[in-house]
Amino acid sequence: MGRADAVPRAFAGPCARALLTTLPALLVLLPATGAAQGLLTLNSTTGAEGTSYSVPVQTLLIFSALSFLPAVLLMMTSFTRIVIVLSLIRQALGLQASPPNQVIVGMSLFLSFFVMGPTLDRIHEVAYQPFAEQQIELQQALEAGSAPLREFMLRQTRESDVGLFARIAGVDAQVAPREVPMRVLIPAFVISELKTAFQIGFMVFVPFLLIDLIVASVLMSMGMMMLSPVLVALPFKLILFVLADGWNLLIGSLVSSFG
Repeated sequence: MGRADAVPRAFAGPCARALLTTLPALLVLLPATGAAQGLLTLNSTTGAEGTSYSVPVQTLLIFSALSFLPAVLLMMTSFTRIVIVLSLIRQALGLQASPPNQVIVGMSLFLSFFVMGPTLDRIHEVAYQPFAEQQIELQQALEAGSAPLREFMLRQTRESDVGLFARIAGVDAQVAPREVPMRVLIPAFVISELKTAFQIGFMVFVPFLLIDLIVASVLMSMGMMMLSPVLVALPFKLILFVLADGWNLLIGSLVSSFG
């Protein structure tokens, strides 16, 4: 899934690559309004290599894209699946605030950088470097940078989910999944990630649920009605998770699920 240097290379120029990742989604939304479309047309020039936007418009797009970074991180990367599974494992263990939310979100963030490392490297190679060296224009960089991200999302998205949003959006049924617009692909990717995360969460819950049932049955048979089964089962679930090297198995399986 990832090379040994995937994480270090993913952090090279993170802000610039994040913006190149964000701007395609922004450009999907901006043409929806006539005012935005008029603004882009008013400050653009068309040449042999395509449309070139003026520096003020490029600056406006970049600063506008900054507000979309949280949405891109949540909806267009592996972050959603990872953070949901880590939250479910905490509930399955019966822990209320350990690990704390900051640890779960931080771990999910760095795991997302690891999983997205090859995709970010590709965006850096085909979009950011040529754009930084002034070999291509902003629009060309956006088109080139969106291709690796689209490929990643398509690998994780079910065809039935793509078909659902394509049908709702009125997209021709003959259009191949690789050619659907981003406004169709993004929500399809999100619900696919949610479904996959809940499936993994179910598999995580089953062994701990069995421990809860066994402990509750033993306490009932011993007549200890006032003793909380959750409190008694907690140390057994913790020791089982530790002895089975649960974090290694969980994180390894979670990262491998993006293959």
